[in-house]
Amino acid sequence: MNAFLPRPGAKRPLRIFVVENHEDTRFLLCLLLEQLGHTVFSAPSLGTALAAMPAARCEVLISDIGLPDGNGWELMTRLGDDRPPYAIAMSGFGMSSDRQRSLGVGYRHHLLKPVEPDQLERLLDEAADETLDDQRRRDAT
Repeated sequence: MNAFLPRPGAKRPLRIFVVENHEDTRFLLCLLLEQLGHTVFSAPSLGTALAAMPAARCEVLISDIGLPDGNGWELMTRLGDDRPPYAIAMSGFGMSSDRQRSLGVGYRHHLLKPVEPDQLERLLDEAADETLDDQRRRDAT
């Protein structure tokens, strides 16, 4: 079996943008997502993400909160209406106030690092369902 085909249970391939400054973490996360069948774009910082994300036209954003030139909360705010419709924060910051701040700027979920692959896959299935429903509504109009 080809490791780059979606595993059973994957809803459908998504376009995902990963923002993570730790090179090894970014590499492994992107590898996992690609093995699940997704198209993945990535950036190591707030500035490079802001520059690259609009052209990527992604459906999902997965972003670390702590970035070398800002934070994931600022990223969501600065992207405004151009942000992907489904966003997941990842962080070593797990206090209730951190989670609330993530939800307040538009992240759907705030995951504590290290993120469990099965948990991430479940959230991506949720994102696939929602983005497919959104596409069907747009096609019906």
